Amino acid sequence: MSSGKINVSVENIFPLIKKFLYSDHEIFLRELISNATDATLKLKHLSSLGEAKGDIGSPMIEIKVDAKKKTLHIIDQGIGMTSDEVEKYINQVAFSGAEEFLEQYKDSASGSGIIGHFGLGFYSAFMVAEKVEIITKSFKDEAAVRWACDGSPEYTLEADEKTERGTEIILHIDKDSKEFLKENRIKELLNKYNKFMPVPIKFGTKEETLPLAEDAAEDGKAETITVDNIINNPSPAWTKQPTELEEKDYNDFYRELYPMQFEEPLFNIHLNVDYPFNLTGILYFPKLNNDLNLQKDKIQLYQNQVFVTDNVEGIVPEFLTLLRGVIDSPDIPLNVSRSYLQADGAVKKISNYITRKVGDKLNSLFKKDRAGFEEKWNDIKVVIEYGMLSEDKFYEKAEKFALYPTLNGDFFTIEELKEATKDLQTDKDDKLVILYASNVDEQHAYIEAAKEKGYQVILLDSPIVSHLIQKLEASNENVSFARVDGDAIENLIKKDEATVSKLSDEEKEKLQPIIEAVVPKEKYTVQLEALSSTQLPFVLTQPEFMRRMKEMQQAGGNGMFGNFPEMFTLVVNTNHPLIEQILNTKTEKKRERLIQQTLDLARLSQNLLKGEELTKFIQRSVELIK
Repeated sequence: MSSGKINVSVENIFPLIKKFLYSDHEIFLRELISNATDATLKLKHLSSLGEAKGDIGSPMIEIKVDAKKKTLHIIDQGIGMTSDEVEKYINQVAFSGAEEFLEQYKDSASGSGIIGHFGLGFYSAFMVAEKVEIITKSFKDEAAVRWACDGSPEYTLEADEKTERGTEIILHIDKDSKEFLKENRIKELLNKYNKFMPVPIKFGTKEETLPLAEDAAEDGKAETITVDNIINNPSPAWTKQPTELEEKDYNDFYRELYPMQFEEPLFNIHLNVDYPFNLTGILYFPKLNNDLNLQKDKIQLYQNQVFVTDNVEGIVPEFLTLLRGVIDSPDIPLNVSRSYLQADGAVKKISNYITRKVGDKLNSLFKKDRAGFEEKWNDIKVVIEYGMLSEDKFYEKAEKFALYPTLNGDFFTIEELKEATKDLQTDKDDKLVILYASNVDEQHAYIEAAKEKGYQVILLDSPIVSHLIQKLEASNENVSFARVDGDAIENLIKKDEATVSKLSDEEKEKLQPIIEAVVPKEKYTVQLEALSSTQLPFVLTQPEFMRRMKEMQQAGGNGMFGNFPEMFTLVVNTNHPLIEQILNTKTEKKRERLIQQTLDLARLSQNLLKGEELTKFIQRSVELIK
């Protein structure tokens, strides 16, 4: 037996590791299993080179809990360690055996999947254990050894009778970490961090019923056997080539990732690149609603099949965080605890690649099956519109496949839309005006009026529509967008010479001050227009610029646009019979009541009538009916 002092320069290194190295103590299990995985992958690599003699079998990792003895065991059948290697790799804090191995075999081991990097993972064990033991036997023909340490810089190293190749780490769990002696807790951690590790992980056993043989079918007795309970999938779909997978394989993997998600994804994008960085993964487009916040944090980030985080901000463009799936890259720069990303130029390159790949895939789907793409549009538009707004490179690609549905059920790209409306919807400055609705129910009356004029109205109802329109106008010269209930439509209506006012100029001059006397000047600008007699007598519109600024503020402008007042244009339809009645009413009180009632009808059509004002309107309506 030999003893000595661990080679560290700071006497209290273990308390520091325990308190500050990892943000969450549960990480210890991920780190120890990662080490066991490395040991196994090293063995396989050496076997492939002929340096590990004999049949290595099918090595696996086993996790055991002994609640009575208060121990947790991590057992591998990997490369093992000699006494000298324990001295080198364990007794020197932050000496990475994985990194040394990769350097030694750099010509052949670059794609081996070996995980370790910093040489600190093993010491995470002391976050939950009052004592740690290592029993290990190298694949080389050397005696096994047992190492033990109680969390101080003192250790013991002695011979052991272990005969099988590999390493067993025994954690004597401390009193503050008893949760890690519960099988359900360990199962939860294995499922979270190690679900797709590249080496089979055994945790207990399970019973399986064998299928009945033909000659045993009559008595109906099936045989039940006990088998190893392998908790992980060592070969998940993203580690395979797209040519190896069918649609069913992608959907099955989606359900493996999200067992509580019952709807199939709309489609997937398989990422697979090895230059200038290594990255694999699968992104899924689920059915999305218009809420930009509910769907986030569904993409899982892995490094060599080790789960890192589901907060992929930085590595994945923000607009794609609404998607689901997996991204795995050994080139992702992580902090020392392997818990989050470090700022790095590689992160931006990976993000740009993902953006480009998604744009190319969407364009391909659009070209290959436009009808199918149109059918899915309402479920994917929020991602595409968000991407167009936030990523210039994505916008350039999306211009070719982003769709603008009309209320008639047709779908146009922006170029197709401009072509379809160029001879119909131009203003007095010969600028193309594209009319859109953001809420079909609330803007129904305005939509019908526009349709009556023969105008084309598209539907833009996402929560970022005001921001998106600014971008579209900036990118499309001599084109403006106007909401169907906004004041910009008046420029189109004025050009329709078929509608002539039934009121003379003298009557209009008389009518204007009558209405202005009742309508609050600080909120409404009265404007007389000759509209169709089938339209409302009063039509409320809001200045397009002001309404758009207010919408941007509500969608996340954080006050940068100021507090815009509620200002409306009250368009008085001089061709409506009720307006003529208002003009000819002799009793001032009755005239005021008619104007107020008509104004409230216009406000009601815009969903602006609430509270006390709505109550008064209802009471006044009842009186008018009586």
